[in-house]
Amino acid sequence: MVHTGPGTFDSASTIASTTVAWWNCFAGIAGNMAFGALVDAGADLGEVKRVLQGLPLRGWVIQAREVLRAGVACTHLEVLVDDDPAERTYAKIVSILTEATLPPRVQKRSLAAFERLGRVEGRLHGVALEEVHFHEVGSLDAIIDIVGTCVALEVLGVDEVCAGPVAQGSGMVSSSHGLLPVPAPAVVELFADAGAPMYGTAVQMELTTPTGAALLTSLCRRWGPMPQMSVSSTGFGAGSKDIDGLPNAAQVIVGKMAVGGGSGLQGSQPLIVLEATVDDVTGEVLAATTTALLDQGALDAWTTSVVGKKGRPAHVVTALCDPSKVDALREALVRETGTLGVRASTWHRWPSARTFVTVDVRGFAVRVKVGPHRMKAEYEDTAIVARKLGLPVREVARMAESEAHGAEPHRVGGHAGQAYSTEGVLGAGSS
Repeated sequence: MVHTGPGTFDSASTIASTTVAWWNCFAGIAGNMAFGALVDAGADLGEVKRVLQGLPLRGWVIQAREVLRAGVACTHLEVLVDDDPAERTYAKIVSILTEATLPPRVQKRSLAAFERLGRVEGRLHGVALEEVHFHEVGSLDAIIDIVGTCVALEVLGVDEVCAGPVAQGSGMVSSSHGLLPVPAPAVVELFADAGAPMYGTAVQMELTTPTGAALLTSLCRRWGPMPQMSVSSTGFGAGSKDIDGLPNAAQVIVGKMAVGGGSGLQGSQPLIVLEATVDDVTGEVLAATTTALLDQGALDAWTTSVVGKKGRPAHVVTALCDPSKVDALREALVRETGTLGVRASTWHRWPSARTFVTVDVRGFAVRVKVGPHRMKAEYEDTAIVARKLGLPVREVARMAESEAHGAEPHRVGGHAGQAYSTEGVLGAGSS
């Protein structure tokens, strides 16, 4: 479904222009702050509640009230629930969301948030994704905060989400695992995975929660200053406590993206291309450089053979990246190659939507990227499984892609021939 007006959905129409939401997280972000900001910006709460009724969950009520935070008028949202187990597994969350009757983009965004958090929690606690237990984030109010935020984005017709650097508090916070440092380990890992900018403050409390971090890092396609746009609305979502001298709120600014005008670039994603020409490095150094650039967050990296000055054989090393990554990638390019200069240019791209379906190949998990017109097994997964099975990589890839052809998206707990997890990826991948 796509947004066609205030609080309405129309499955027969298409979005004619790009609507963007930019987050200003000067006091961090939590799930209810994100949800409240969008309601404050004009997302009709009645329509949001109606869509949320599609969840197979009952016993919750959303209360919204206007409050002041350091003199700034905000909307404070609170989800009140009946007795509810505060712990659900990732598999259970996926089951709930796939059973729900939600607009496709709402379901995709919600699944992406929980999967991103689940992968981080799995790494931190040494368990497989399907076995991850969500504690605070698995509670009913957190589920409503995450899905409600995604519904509010849909009600506002938001196509793209971006954000500036996100503030973090300091001190310690209580969790189901005991006391944890602020920012919490899961929050740090989420921002590290997304290559997202954050900064510390002296505020002695948790400003950014795992729920808020999971939402923001899974939704955002770019990080940095507010993009050029025609602003249509803005809103502030209040945190639960007052902070001396600082509005405890997250701000969202919604508008029409002013990209390209009539030049045919409407809806494109601006990217930076970094290049350096080198004629005195070995093939091994070039390979190491490409790996380093990808590790630093490049969307893609490659080398091209050219003929340089004085007829010397040379190579152009290229990295494609989001503008927020330019400094780190420029430094990596200079450090790895020793080049005396790096040049940059602005490109635009229109990334196709894609998902990752995980299938079972003789007892081993292999991710398969599914796009609008093709699917492809992930090389890293196929290489690992090929070594374990003693088969060629191409044969493992063929089996995985064959399984994926018949897989049901988002299925959990399957056997050979069924998909058992799906990762929603928004605007990720190479060019």
